[in-house]
Amino acid sequence: MAVTEPDYGRENKMHEAVIEIESPKTGEVEKAVYEHPGAVRFSHWLNAASLLVMVASGFQIFRAFPSFGAKIPQKDLLHWPQAFALGGWLGGGLQWHLTFIWIYIATGLFYLGYQMFSRNYRQVLFTPRDIRGVWPMVHYYFFFGPKPVVREVYNPLQKLAYTSVIGLGVLSVVTGLAVWKPVQFSWLAWMMGGFHWARIWHFAVMWAILFFLLGHLIMVILHGWNNFASMLTGWKKKPEYLER
Repeated sequence: MAVTEPDYGRENKMHEAVIEIESPKTGEVEKAVYEHPGAVRFSHWLNAASLLVMVASGFQIFRAFPSFGAKIPQKDLLHWPQAFALGGWLGGGLQWHLTFIWIYIATGLFYLGYQMFSRNYRQVLFTPRDIRGVWPMVHYYFFFGPKPVVREVYNPLQKLAYTSVIGLGVLSVVTGLAVWKPVQFSWLAWMMGGFHWARIWHFAVMWAILFFLLGHLIMVILHGWNNFASMLTGWKKKPEYLER
């Protein structure tokens, strides 16, 4: 494998390191880009693990009172299977949930701090200049339209999704605080319409994040191994934006 010196003079504003790799089998030279710094990959995987634990333990908590109406009489909204809940009972679910919420928050703050300090946020943040690029990507993914030219690490639709999920992450914490401590954070509960509405918002935000995760996994599968591997190693082989 032959590796050239990193190229930092590309037009892409992020200035990723670019190397050329020569395959020992075919002799073909491929370009690879360092897309994901170690801090981003660490945050990604730890936050994903924390989120899954919180969802599973959250469903265990929800099983104790699966309704959003008056407690008596109670009409269950959803009978969630015990096999897909974590904690075994209400107390166990709360222990898991309240342990991993701090990991979730710490990881999120670390990620946001790194993005701001390193200015890496420009790679993923949705800005007004990206608005006109959203519909072409929607047209391509959902209506089988022509594929837009890829010019950056993330296309406008990806930026919109990733920026939105950061907002959902913040909402999940804020609504969770209102549910966890409705007396101490009574002003938060009041802003959400009361304790019952805070539970509804917390539940709705969780489902929004889960739908994002589903779409995210589908896109990873559709775009192939290189995208998944890049979140493990940081390097992505043959990115489309280098082929233009």
